Amino acid sequence: PNEMANPSPAKSMGDPGITPLSPSHIQQNDTDPNAHTGPSFMVVVAIDFGTTSSGYAYAFTKEPECIHTMRRWEGGDPGVSNQKTPTTILLTPDRKFHSFGYAARDFYHDLDSTESKHWLYLEKFKMKLHTTAELSDQAGAEFDNADVRWVITVPAIWKMPAKQFMREAAYKGGLVPRDNPEQLIIALEPEAASIYCRKLRLHQMVDFGTKTTQNGFSPTENVGTGMTQAKEHVRSKRQSRTFLVENVIGELWSELEEGDRYVVVDCGGGTVDLTVHQIRLPEGHLKELYKASGGPYGSIGIDYEFEKLLCKIFGPDFIDQFKIKRPAAWVDLMIAFESRKRAAAPDRTNPLNINLPFSFIDYYKKFRGHSVEHALRKSNVDFVKWSSQGMLRMNPDAMNALFKPTIDHIIQHLTDLFEKPEVCDIKFLFLVGGFAESPLLQQAVQNMLQGRSRIIIPHDVGLTILKGAVLFGLDPGVIKVRRSPLTYGVGVLNRYVEGKHPPEKMLVKDGTRWCTDVFDTFIACDQSVALGETVKRSYTPAKPSQQVIVIHIYCSEKEVVSFISEPGVRKCGTLRLDVTGTESTAARREIQTHMQFGDTEIRAMAVDVATARSVKASIDFLSQ
Repeated sequence: PNEMANPSPAKSMGDPGITPLSPSHIQQNDTDPNAHTGPSFMVVVAIDFGTTSSGYAYAFTKEPECIHTMRRWEGGDPGVSNQKTPTTILLTPDRKFHSFGYAARDFYHDLDSTESKHWLYLEKFKMKLHTTAELSDQAGAEFDNADVRWVITVPAIWKMPAKQFMREAAYKGGLVPRDNPEQLIIALEPEAASIYCRKLRLHQMVDFGTKTTQNGFSPTENVGTGMTQAKEHVRSKRQSRTFLVENVIGELWSELEEGDRYVVVDCGGGTVDLTVHQIRLPEGHLKELYKASGGPYGSIGIDYEFEKLLCKIFGPDFIDQFKIKRPAAWVDLMIAFESRKRAAAPDRTNPLNINLPFSFIDYYKKFRGHSVEHALRKSNVDFVKWSSQGMLRMNPDAMNALFKPTIDHIIQHLTDLFEKPEVCDIKFLFLVGGFAESPLLQQAVQNMLQGRSRIIIPHDVGLTILKGAVLFGLDPGVIKVRRSPLTYGVGVLNRYVEGKHPPEKMLVKDGTRWCTDVFDTFIACDQSVALGETVKRSYTPAKPSQQVIVIHIYCSEKEVVSFISEPGVRKCGTLRLDVTGTESTAARREIQTHMQFGDTEIRAMAVDVATARSVKASIDFLSQ
């Protein structure tokens, strides 16, 4: 039953003591020229919390063309580029923070197995880390946290509660003070990648669009070799001890013309995000053409498939027990798989060997009473054999099969996207994120596009988002137009209109007929919204003594919504207007609220019309 079926007409549904309707209840979309011109900062630091790995990069505002990325983390694995560190955290037995990244992994690995059970080791999740100490060394001058603008990246398909959660975590972790929210901006990962990609120089990318058969290589063979040469080139270019300095004024720019459209496919560890942008010259501002889409099809899907394969061979009961009883050895096994996973390629013919930790072989014998070799012979898995050196030998087809479900999902998503009318005449497709290094994925995208767009893969592809996030922090106004991912609005009462409104929604109060549950749309799903554009609404407290007005915000994936009671409409947030300290002598107070939807987060501002004093306004998406 709808708890809002019988509000009194002087109140908005579900919010006792509010009149949502007033004479100035008209939508006006103004663009705020001052959107995003906050205080000036000395440095911008971006943190990319990936599902599998994390990293940071920064630039000084006086040298915006030089982006510094951290060079190498201590630790690291052979065969894996270590410009980011695993998103891994180790907590002591009494749940205190111990270490992060490679340090956490290596320490945990060295613990005795009886001891390690009491420690808490968390991996492949998104969390935060920060440091300002080394920035002072680089700047050659002391500066404190107030001089730093922080940028945290999130997938574009994340909804508002998840973005707010990251912001709350940053406040709780002491990254920025709660009373200075402008100091932290949330960047959407594919947007950041897009900002960086349009500035690429020719030596910083592999361009599959221009490849023809050369030096006896077919373009598909070039997939792997191009990336290998790229990595070598990047490796030889590293200058400073800790940071890679990069000038971001590119040559791809000269190929971009007014109105050109491109797609960014951001393939990370956890998610795949698709964004469609159009460029506006001469400034290179960007306009989003279709709302961000994607899904949980990141490279960890391949790890899950590998785990399913192990369960098929050795039994899920054993794998579950092994993870509990020998957790560090399980981590070891997954590290061994990670480096072999990166060696998978479409034209590979020789098998891939995966080292089984001794404790796996030993524990399996104790658990089952027979050997690992026996299990492999007995299993019906043809493509995986046992090698006398104590390794699993995987036929390349077996490895490719582990990639298939994840890559199929990505290709299906891309196919659907390219069928949308807004997504035509795409000049470039930028493939970014750590998973973009996979030759199997590169080939699948090439096959799907059939030459419709040029595929561009930046070198150091896993750092593209990080560098773009720094550029976004330096100029948050670069993306001028976005598409709303959902329809947002509030529930209101309207005068009842015979024939237009359903009779069951009619409410009679003091001789006036009202229609309840009417959805007042602020912004519709996939609607274009300019940066700084505001939606204005006026609200009146029901009683002069009322100090706080609380208004429920509803959302839906449908573009047209008439009533808050329709299927698919849910309460997603609350707008809170705190009018304490703005007492007014006016007989009827009017609080004018401005909501901004054109940014990566939704913002609200409010003013008491009679006194022109600002009212504290906040939107909460977490406590639903």
